[in-house]
Amino acid sequence: MLKTTFKRVLPLAAIAAAMALAPVSAVNAATAGQVEFALTSPMRQDTEPVTIYTAHTEVVPSWDPQIASDEVSIAPIENLFLGLTDVDPQTSKIRPELATKWEANEAGDVWTFTIRNDVPWVRWDPAEKKATELRKVVAGDIEYGMKRSCDPRLGATYTAIAAALLKGCDVVSQIDPSKITDADFDQIEVKALSDTQLQVTTQGALGFFESTTPFWMFRPVYKEAIDEFGDKWTDVGNYVTNGPFVLDELDPNVNRVFLKNPLYPEDVNDSYGGNIERVNVIVIADGNTQFSLYLNSQLDTGPAPRAELDRIRQDPELSKELIQTISLSTFYFAFAQDKAPFDKVELRRAFSAVVDRNAFVQDVLGGRGIPIAHFMPPGILGAVPINEVGVGSADNLGFDVDYAKKQIADAGFPGCEGLPDITIAVYQGAENWAEFLQNAVNTNLCDAATPANISIEALEFGVLLQAVDKTKPTAERPNMWTLGWGADYPDGHNWMHDVLGCNSQNPFLRPCDATDELIDQAAKETDSAKRVELYAKTEEQFFGPEGSFPIIPLYIRTTFGLVKPWYTGFFDTDALFGGPHWNSRKIDQEAQLAARGGANQPVIIPTAEPTKAP
Repeated sequence: MLKTTFKRVLPLAAIAAAMALAPVSAVNAATAGQVEFALTSPMRQDTEPVTIYTAHTEVVPSWDPQIASDEVSIAPIENLFLGLTDVDPQTSKIRPELATKWEANEAGDVWTFTIRNDVPWVRWDPAEKKATELRKVVAGDIEYGMKRSCDPRLGATYTAIAAALLKGCDVVSQIDPSKITDADFDQIEVKALSDTQLQVTTQGALGFFESTTPFWMFRPVYKEAIDEFGDKWTDVGNYVTNGPFVLDELDPNVNRVFLKNPLYPEDVNDSYGGNIERVNVIVIADGNTQFSLYLNSQLDTGPAPRAELDRIRQDPELSKELIQTISLSTFYFAFAQDKAPFDKVELRRAFSAVVDRNAFVQDVLGGRGIPIAHFMPPGILGAVPINEVGVGSADNLGFDVDYAKKQIADAGFPGCEGLPDITIAVYQGAENWAEFLQNAVNTNLCDAATPANISIEALEFGVLLQAVDKTKPTAERPNMWTLGWGADYPDGHNWMHDVLGCNSQNPFLRPCDATDELIDQAAKETDSAKRVELYAKTEEQFFGPEGSFPIIPLYIRTTFGLVKPWYTGFFDTDALFGGPHWNSRKIDQEAQLAARGGANQPVIIPTAEPTKAP
């Protein structure tokens, strides 16, 4: 999941209540007193829908399945749109969803799916609280969605990934957006044979293709709404969806509210007894504020701030609510190879080798992570053991100051002499990452007389993605940036090709080389043992002593969070691939409302007192 780009990596994210909220400034500004989120009159009752209350630090960058590329967007899309198949929230196995069965031909490159005929397209009227069925989902809708994932006019990150999977998509995705026609999409070999039969031809025998069929980018979308509303088709009231939830309310910087879809067929897949009727996410950038709301039982999930972790572990109640998860996600610094100075491979190697990942995890993350000097985490087909690829010693892999000093000298900048100014763009909250790197470079690489001039710019996540887009003019792109990648499917292709491959999204603008030949060979190899060997070679060619280092791998994310005892779900396994399944989660509403002080209670947001002038 960008899963990035930052895909898909929030197992506890996203949920909670239909409320009329205060203006955005009331949530994000530091004003005196408290902010009360009052409920609208229709909800002023003694009961309320079974609701999960939570908060998130980010707005949703995109509500469009074919454009979304990050975990914040994928969470709601998972619950608003059905896929061909689904990832079971408990077992992580592929299970039926819109497709009830599927099979490949003997050559392994043509797949035929049998599609359900009872899933409605629903338009939700938030004012009337009314769902209207427009028609049933048919195979042609899936054909449209899959072909739309190849549309170069969308500028979507995952178009390159679709192009590597669907035959003909690679051709269409490269057409000049200003010249493309509807007829061009006939080159993509995805075809509805009938309302209940879909045929997909892949780029050869891709043994991992089945694991990509839950992709959000391949989900059907309602063409009539897109034709009618254009870019506004995802606005509340215009949005036509087919999943277990509908979008009821959206104030992008304040909250997002979802309700159970009353027209959703109950037998699509196993919901494991989930009882959620309403899902609401309040947007609160400050983790300490979220923690305070959690302590007051106004949120059902919350963060475990680093400064509070010892207190939480020692508290007899909070310690029982603390959960730790290890996600299939790796975070990193990326290099822009289209501009100096990181067009020099030796400098990229030096900057990577100067990062003490053990110290980074302890000092910057408070121990919340597993250091890694290559890219793929354990659990992905093709991942090498965590201490086998990288420079330096096995007990602190990736960190080698002597190697780094030789490489920066070979790059032409001994002791950082003559090193140009460097800009690092980070997503908000990761400023201390860049400060750690800045200090490591100046301490271990630079002479006192020639320190590196490294500036740090913190950006909202969506803005960061725009800033590093490969279509941006070189002069406008930062030299480096922070991002993370979470698994879309459990195969090395999703890492080596979809992120680092020269023909993928590749915001690094890494030129193609012999490593890409290995990646392509692994994609077509049917022997899994040989594929593992090929991916080990690609990791070595990227991150070994002679590696090209398109990124500086840092750590595998482990997270601490808090979950109220009345809220249950498969938090360890749900959303490892794709978004969370809200309909598989449960709330003991009697316990929840007792702690909240009754139904339909306002959410009180504590805010800071203004500083008084002396």
